[in-house]
Amino acid sequence: MKIIIKNKIEKLLSKEFYCSSEELNGNTTVYSVNFNVKQPYIKILAYRNCVVVCTSEDLHDRVQELLINKNRDEIFEFPLVYGQTIHYVPNDSYTEDMSVSLKYECEYLFYRDILSLDGLRGFENSLEFDENGSTSTKAVHIARDKNRIIGVAGAAETLVNGVWEIGIDVMEKYRNSRLGTYLVRGLMKELLARNIIPFYSASVTNIGSQMVASRSGYIPYWIDTFGTILDGSSIYNDIIGEVSLI
Repeated sequence: MKIIIKNKIEKLLSKEFYCSSEELNGNTTVYSVNFNVKQPYIKILAYRNCVVVCTSEDLHDRVQELLINKNRDEIFEFPLVYGQTIHYVPNDSYTEDMSVSLKYECEYLFYRDILSLDGLRGFENSLEFDENGSTSTKAVHIARDKNRIIGVAGAAETLVNGVWEIGIDVMEKYRNSRLGTYLVRGLMKELLARNIIPFYSASVTNIGSQMVASRSGYIPYWIDTFGTILDGSSIYNDIIGEVSLI
C-alpha cells in the first residue's frame, strides 16, 4: 500500500506542479512553469527532500533569480505567496481507534445519490453545490442528530484517477466530540476498500484539523502554498496596492 500511495501522489504532484517523478525524489530546488494560467501565478511545494517552485511563464525567470541559493525555509518565506497547507495520506500501519463511538445516525452516499443533499448549507469544506445543483464531491460520510445533518466528510476527485481529497465540516455545537475523526476515518476506510487513495488537507494554522488527521490515521506527506499575492487574491490586496517585487 505504501508504494501505491507514493506512486499515486507523485503522479498528482507531477501534474499539479509540472515536474517529473525523478525531480520530486531529488534533493534540489526545481523551477517549473504552468503554461495554462493567464495571470501571475506562484505555487511552492515541499516534498521529501525536494522543493518545487511553479510559476506562470511571465514570472519564471525573475522568481528563479530572487530565490537562487535560498534554502527551503527561506523559499517558503517568499513574500509573494501566502498560506501553507499540510497534506496527509493514510498511514498503512494505523490501528483502529475503538474509543470513538457515536450515538448519531451515519451513512455513506456516493455519486448521484449525493444530489439528494442539494440545498444543504454550512458544509463548504466537504460538500458544496453550484447554482445548477452540481457538486464536485463524489462521496460523503454524513452524521445526523434527529434527522438533522450535523457533520459531513466529503471527498472530491483530483487530477489523477483514483486519488480523492477529503474535507470535513462539523456544526459548532458538535465539535470536540471526535465526530470529525469518526467521519473522516470512516470515509478513508471506505475509499481504500474501493481502491481509491484519499488524502486530507489542513492549514498549518488549523491545529484542530491537524488533530483530526492524526487521529484518523493520516500522516503528513507534503506541504504547499495556498495563494499568490500578485494575482489579487490576498485579503490584503488593497494594502499591497501597486507594490511589487517582480
